[in-house]
Amino acid sequence: MIKKTPYLYSSIMVTVFLYISCNFSNPLSIEKEQTKIGTTPHIKEVPSHKQFIVTKNVRIGTYFEFMDSVVSKYDSVVPYELTEHLLVNNNPWIIETLANTDYYRMMARDSFVYDQRQMIVLPKGSQLNIPDSLSASKLLNNFFNTELDINIPEYKLRIFQDSILLYTFPIRVGQYRERYLKFGDRVTDLRTKTGIGSIVKHIKHPDFYNPVDGKRFYVTRRDDGKTTMMPQIPWIETEINNVRNGQMIHPTTNPKTLGKAYSNGCIGVGEADAWIVYYYAPLGTKLIIRYDLETYDEGKVISVLRDIYNLKD
Repeated sequence: MIKKTPYLYSSIMVTVFLYISCNFSNPLSIEKEQTKIGTTPHIKEVPSHKQFIVTKNVRIGTYFEFMDSVVSKYDSVVPYELTEHLLVNNNPWIIETLANTDYYRMMARDSFVYDQRQMIVLPKGSQLNIPDSLSASKLLNNFFNTELDINIPEYKLRIFQDSILLYTFPIRVGQYRERYLKFGDRVTDLRTKTGIGSIVKHIKHPDFYNPVDGKRFYVTRRDDGKTTMMPQIPWIETEINNVRNGQMIHPTTNPKTLGKAYSNGCIGVGEADAWIVYYYAPLGTKLIIRYDLETYDEGKVISVLRDIYNLKD
């Protein structure tokens, strides 16, 4: 039996100035008030309390409210603190389903999606498994031993678990310049900051503002020239060297910017990759952001990267 104790850090309200360094192909994300979109689908109880069946289609627009309702319903049944991250990692097909809502993956299937929030991610009849004590213990141990590693000049984000590399994703990083941003009302160094820290907040319902002029927007122009609504994908707030400086890990709607110093300081990833990072990074997950110009393999230098911030002596 697992002792039911909280393992996540408490969530703290984030004020506007935390986001001054962020860019989402222009955007700034600010968490909006927690208002429900539509109605939450019903859950059919299963006598064993080990499974439940979704009785109505769940769309991305109501996905998080639905998951919260599941967690609330079953948390009193299990002998540990049930969370969304535990539930989803016990049903990993959900992560792949969410990743497949990526605009560019859908376009590769000749399917144009204007409003990603209308896509069904949990079809009626889906069966989800509640983790038992042993499964929950293993997942919690995995979370504790997970680390996000970001190397700025390499434009890479890696996910390690017990020192084993699970994923490597291309990213974009902050520009090498200073710029006046309306949010913060000051000239800001846009370079991504290095250091050691952790994940401290998830923003599941982001609003989008241009950090330069402060104007809110709702649509985005894609790399293929088409316009869509902004997708609902969680943004992840980081704390580096005990400072919350507004550096977020978030999806970009323009993957052509990956592999470039393009943002206002944040770490941008592809839409599909952003879902994976989110579910491997519950609150408290360890994070390192580094600036290493040499990459190694078996102890040998295999490449020397371009010094994009001119930090080399």
